[in-house]
Amino acid sequence: MQTLTSGRVISRQAGAVLASAVLLAVTATAALAKPHVAIVATGGTIAGAQTSPQGPGYTAGAFNIETLIAGVPQLKDIADISGEQLVKIGSQDMNDAVWLKLAKRVNELLAGKDVDAVVITHGTDTMEETSYFLDLVVNSDKPVVLVGSMRPATAISADGPGNLYDAVTVAADPDAKGRGVLVVLNDQVFAARDVYKTNTTQVDTFKALDRGPIGRVEEGSAELFEVPTGKHTTASGFSVAGTDTLPKVDIVYAYANMGRELIDAAVKAGAKGIVVAGVGNGNMTAEALQALTDARKQGVVVVRSTRLPSGAVTRNAEVNDDELGFVAAEELKPGKARVLLKLALMKTSDPMQIQQMFRDY
Repeated sequence: MQTLTSGRVISRQAGAVLASAVLLAVTATAALAKPHVAIVATGGTIAGAQTSPQGPGYTAGAFNIETLIAGVPQLKDIADISGEQLVKIGSQDMNDAVWLKLAKRVNELLAGKDVDAVVITHGTDTMEETSYFLDLVVNSDKPVVLVGSMRPATAISADGPGNLYDAVTVAADPDAKGRGVLVVLNDQVFAARDVYKTNTTQVDTFKALDRGPIGRVEEGSAELFEVPTGKHTTASGFSVAGTDTLPKVDIVYAYANMGRELIDAAVKAGAKGIVVAGVGNGNMTAEALQALTDARKQGVVVVRSTRLPSGAVTRNAEVNDDELGFVAAEELKPGKARVLLKLALMKTSDPMQIQQMFRDY
């Protein structure tokens, strides 16, 4: 009996050892498993080439995605990387057709079980607009990160490789999940809703003057310390699935002695919405105000934003929005206000419903 009992004890001990070994093996395998980050390239300065490293000027989007990935071999230490070339353009040529194509592809990739995050290489000129558009129409809580550079790939001290490494680092971080679309440049992480390009040439051009960055990248690791505000991604009510075109929305810039000609031209050209880059708190001349009032009577939705780099446009401050049927852009500056208005017009032309969208998003 004692021998049998001893045998059972030994058998149980052996089973426990075996179970521990299996658990350690599974844990080790999980630790070695890396996330799959899909990189979608659109061109931009990050893929740009100069005729001479010492000379001015360059061609945006000259290099393909394979070359960019090969230029940062350390990416393989962070994630399993795949790359695809969507378009090869400077972001000044970004348009509705490319936005729709990009949104469709990103949603397709994120719907797959084999893709954990998406990084998008993009020119900096309109990155703030593309990132916000995707923030509103991507239907996934998986990380989406836009990245670019201020110096072409052939420049001395090019910033693109480091930015790409940081972007993949953020995308591969589990803490980036559920934070909406992010923008990563110059070691900083920004929410798509809040970020703007503020300098023509400097590498620290991207800022979020009203809200600040939501994280940073230091020594190869991401630290995310803020949660973005506003509805986005899975909480967004917008979708461009099956959409071929977006409503036409124009921006008019306010200035001293502003007339009505540009506003009238936008209406004549078929604009469904007009965003005013107003002076101060979204203001404009009396003549321009009358033109916008006339446009509203023709069914055009008018949104008052500001040409200033920071601050919110408040409703009924100097312009009676309630009486005129206008919308106050809140914190959104003209480029982002145009993005939201284009999507809002797919749902309604009621200014009060659209005003609520500007508060929610």
